[in-house]
Amino acid sequence: MKQEAMKYETIQVTPLTPTIGAEITGIDLAQPLSDQQFHEIHHAFTQHLVIFFREQKITTEQHKAFGRRFGELHIHPVVQMDGHPEIIEIKADENSTWIAGEVWHSDVTCDKEPPLGSILHITKVPENGGGDTLFSSMYRAYDMLSEPMRAFLDGKTAIHEGAHVYGGRQKRGENREYPVAEHPIVRTHPVSGRKGLFVNRNFTTRISGLNKNESDALLNMLYQHMERDDIKCRFKWRPGSMAFWDNRCVQHQAMWDYFPQTRYGQRVTIKGDKPV
Repeated sequence: MKQEAMKYETIQVTPLTPTIGAEITGIDLAQPLSDQQFHEIHHAFTQHLVIFFREQKITTEQHKAFGRRFGELHIHPVVQMDGHPEIIEIKADENSTWIAGEVWHSDVTCDKEPPLGSILHITKVPENGGGDTLFSSMYRAYDMLSEPMRAFLDGKTAIHEGAHVYGGRQKRGENREYPVAEHPIVRTHPVSGRKGLFVNRNFTTRISGLNKNESDALLNMLYQHMERDDIKCRFKWRPGSMAFWDNRCVQHQAMWDYFPQTRYGQRVTIKGDKPV
């Protein structure tokens, strides 16, 4: 399904690459969106897969309100901000031993209904640079596979698990269950109708129906393929920058090249549906 071209009237849209990513200007997200603004942002989001905004001074409540225009907000199975369960704090400083998102992934694919997308607002960036985020198009990753490989993968499923990702974050004495889900390896986007790969290094543990050696070899090949430079864009954060990515067809990786300096932001995540 090819998306119709749109003439934008309320925003300006500048693509970052021919494949993925666009920067949107001419809008203040602290203000409620008009129906036309929403329609144009949604169109740019669907067309470019991840969209970026600069110099946005918004409160936590305004951040949540913007996210809710696109759907009900998702509550993370493990990480929640005190007083704001819909918010995840993204932070790293001199005391950090790991950061969120340093492994290529799509968000919370261990859920039965993984998120539609995520909106990250960064308010503090490292003093000397660093902390960029990379985004990769799973449409292009699928399209660039050979026809025999696409035919082999179509209809197959993989297991996504949360225990190995989230288990180390539980409090002492806490005993909780972590999500596990089985999803198609090739997912059809519910809006664009395009096919994309839907396995990732962080959550996917095995391909159903294959033995371990076969599954590991195939997943490793797919991961390397998904991370090729010609299907990516790279975003350099500044205070007040926002990124809104489509979890159904995009993977991302946060660069941790700024230790021991500080990077801080907040993220809302929008509920999705069962991959098909």
